[in-house]
Amino acid sequence: MHAETHLAQHQLRAADLRAEADAHRLATEARQPYALRTRLGWTLVEVGLRLAAAKPVLAH
Repeated sequence: MHAETHLAQHQLRAADLRAEADAHRLATEARQPYALRTRLGWTLVEVGLRLAAAKPVLAH
């Protein structure tokens, strides 16, 4: 394969990868309004699991 042909294929593949990355980035940014709600939800789940796994206090 000639160097120019190899370079052209590489450039096309790089452009395709950049386009895929841009599409993924745009899709991720579109979901950002739910990021805070999601983090809060998982934090509440973690707190609940810690409370459920807490050792019981023995009364004397």
